[in-house]
Amino acid sequence: MIKDREQSMMEEALRLAWEAYKQEEVPIGALIVLEDKIIAKAYNQKESLQDPTAHAEMLAIKEACKHLNNWHLDNATIYVTLEPCPMCAYAMIQARVKRVIFGAFDSKAGAAGSVINLFQENLFNHDVEVVGGILEEDCGAVLKKFFQSRR
Repeated sequence: MIKDREQSMMEEALRLAWEAYKQEEVPIGALIVLEDKIIAKAYNQKESLQDPTAHAEMLAIKEACKHLNNWHLDNATIYVTLEPCPMCAYAMIQARVKRVIFGAFDSKAGAAGSVINLFQENLFNHDVEVVGGILEEDCGAVLKKFFQSRR
């Protein structure tokens, strides 16, 4: 049952990634779930907003905090199609996110174990549970297609 929920939520994040792809943004999608309800959705918008912090995760965190009127996202799970970068990982720690579930690993900037692991126990004042590799192939395929079309 849990696996089915994780897969279904990642499919929704992947749908958001394809929306980013259509907008000519790096195709990464993220959503935040609290008590089995999606409270925030976003995709990368660095190009359209001309903002280097407009990663899918950052935008979803902002939306979730606004929705809750609280910067604490205790018990929330964030689903993202690509392993978070250091900026996004630390924002998740600061927001007190309970879990991050990601699709594809990022060997160039991944901060959940690929390059660095900011989520390691006792590294900061809050621990975040991490699960990687959910729909990894599908999440990686949209990125691969995007970057191939850029070459």
